[in-house]
Amino acid sequence: MAMTTASADRQVELEIGGMTCASCAARIEKKLNRMDGVTATVNYATEKAKVSFDGGIAVDDLIATVEATGYSAALPAPPPELSEENGTGGAPATAPDALTPLRQRLLTAVVLAVPVIAMAMVPALQFTNWQWLSLTLTAPVVVYAAWPFHKAAWTNLRHGAATMDTLISVGTLAAFGWSLWALFFGTAGMPGMKHPFEFTIARGDGSGNIYLEAAAGVTAFILAGRYFEARSKRKAGAALRALLELGAKEVAVLRDGREVRVPTRELAVGDLFVVRPGEKIATDGTVREGSSAVDASMLTGESVPVEVAPGDGVTGATVNAGGRIVVEATRVGADTQLARMARLVEDAQNGKAAVQRLADRISAVFVPVVIALAVATLGYWLGTGEGASAAFTAAVAVLIIACPCALGLATPTALMVGTGRGAQLGILIKGPEVLESTRAVDTIVLDKTGTVTTGVMTLTEVHLAGGEDEKTVLRLAGALEHASEHPIARAVATAAAERAGDPLPVPEDFVNVPGLGVQGIVEGHAVLVGREKLLNEWTQFLPADLATAKAAAEAKGRTAVAVGWDGAARAVLVISDAVKPTSAEAVTRLRALGLTPILLTGDNEAVARAVAEEVGISGDDVIAEVMPEDKLAVIKRLQAEGRSVAMVGDGVNDAAALAQADLGLAMGTGTDAAIEAGDLTLVRGDLRVAADAIRLSRRTLGTIKVNLFWAFGYNVAALPLAAAGLLNPMIAGAAMAFSSVFVVGNSLRLRRFKA
Repeated sequence: MAMTTASADRQVELEIGGMTCASCAARIEKKLNRMDGVTATVNYATEKAKVSFDGGIAVDDLIATVEATGYSAALPAPPPELSEENGTGGAPATAPDALTPLRQRLLTAVVLAVPVIAMAMVPALQFTNWQWLSLTLTAPVVVYAAWPFHKAAWTNLRHGAATMDTLISVGTLAAFGWSLWALFFGTAGMPGMKHPFEFTIARGDGSGNIYLEAAAGVTAFILAGRYFEARSKRKAGAALRALLELGAKEVAVLRDGREVRVPTRELAVGDLFVVRPGEKIATDGTVREGSSAVDASMLTGESVPVEVAPGDGVTGATVNAGGRIVVEATRVGADTQLARMARLVEDAQNGKAAVQRLADRISAVFVPVVIALAVATLGYWLGTGEGASAAFTAAVAVLIIACPCALGLATPTALMVGTGRGAQLGILIKGPEVLESTRAVDTIVLDKTGTVTTGVMTLTEVHLAGGEDEKTVLRLAGALEHASEHPIARAVATAAAERAGDPLPVPEDFVNVPGLGVQGIVEGHAVLVGREKLLNEWTQFLPADLATAKAAAEAKGRTAVAVGWDGAARAVLVISDAVKPTSAEAVTRLRALGLTPILLTGDNEAVARAVAEEVGISGDDVIAEVMPEDKLAVIKRLQAEGRSVAMVGDGVNDAAALAQADLGLAMGTGTDAAIEAGDLTLVRGDLRVAADAIRLSRRTLGTIKVNLFWAFGYNVAALPLAAAGLLNPMIAGAAMAFSSVFVVGNSLRLRRFKA
């Protein structure tokens, strides 16, 4: 291995393989932290370990420690954006393959287990020698489909640990092994053998009992749960890929006075490149020629486009919304702001504490107890002289009744029904680990642009000089602005087209005055639309009432556009990022759930406070003028204060904060980077759905807890009967079937959840 020590800050990230549950991550973390000078955090969701260590330790030592614990470890491959072969920032070609073996095992288990369970539970299907067909179908399920459980159980055994995998492996092997004995050496293999519906409690030697349906059914159920969990875990790195894919793929570089299109990765510091209206800026740089308006809302949250001129800096992946500009590249590749944000997202994801799944927490105690009880049962009956057959029957019955059939259904069924109901309501829940986060959340941080507000510049007010008609003002101003590509101009043109009624006239002698506005002839009138300074240059001064309206709008952080023609100022148009009509109600609902709303934005203080006042958030809970890394810092600061923080956002600038938050809610109308970094996605872009999402998640988590309680409760209640040797196959099957029916029925109640 080429790299054996970390960089100067003595930190390294390792990719961990072989983990099957959260307790695996905890075990690796414990082993690493026992090393002198090592501080490690292992994340089961992202399958990565973030390790800080001193100079006396090499990376090879860390990898060796992980491997000695029974898992694999390796340094991560180079990020896709830095790879020469891959300039797209896409996922590695091997990414989809991780799910393929699990999918194959699941399909095998389901196809073969269904007829086995049907024959065991329906006497009418028990034809002569049906038991041998059951054996033929069950063998591949136990040997091939359940192999990951057996492998994990063996790893756990070597390290003196027990998890759900241990119980699944021991239970299925015990059921399968006993069935083999009963078929080949007992009476279960006799032609005409039946599984009757008898609820008698009596001691028997078990030679006529087979438990193949338990072995096959448990494997299929739990593989289904693992598959859906793995599929959601696979998205852990998608936020990073979505961020990298935001950048421009090609760029027009100036070479010897000519434009040459090259892949963005070939840009070097000092290169001059051309950005036309509507194109993404390829990398961070400084404007050298031209002026324009740059839409940087995706990175900064600033809803008003930023005017740039020669000498001004621009950021890669932002959009040129105005004229043609020539930019000199100042930062490329991993040094750009976009790449730094990608690292922030990844660090935030890895910094999350590993979620300890409820089933694993319970099984850490339950598994050793069950195995100890089975051994004690075997010893007791052998000691009392009942015979080896009766003793083994009782011991195996203990293992079989403890086999978590209902437990395998507890989380997947509740999650399936809960997520299905959520999808109907416009809420997408990524996985079971998300639900625990909703339980303790007490603070909800709301991004402004695109979350509380529409994120689109809109004409919100029209102030007219005496005697002027609104329809005429909008018609003339809208006709002129319709010829401009500026976002504020588009807001005026859109409103004019909607309110003026007739099609807008075509202007003549249109001129774009950089930084000031536009002018031209519309229907014989010399029209000016733009800053007050533009009108002043034509001696069209604002009357007192319009000047007052303009000052009031700007005091609230809104954009005021002056309109004049034929020698006089006629109106002031107020443009702003309008608050969504449902946002105030949403804030009220969030408060009702016990959450404290905080408005967080990259926009200026005046705009933020005006929006907060409109939706009912107090001025003390407004944090404005923050950059993406500052948003991340705000979330960390709130968490350091002991708060459990939810974050609602929609932009690239929110991605790192969404990943860091205890619960990330992404607006489905936002960017892919935000959606992938969030734990929940709100499809409709309506903030009220955030309250519904938290309610539904809490309800689903509560259902899972009840399911787990009863799944274990039925098993534990039957353990004394099994230990006493009084558990016949029908009672064992009935107990497992009833617990499963209860779990499914309880989960189905989530379908009645109302928004």
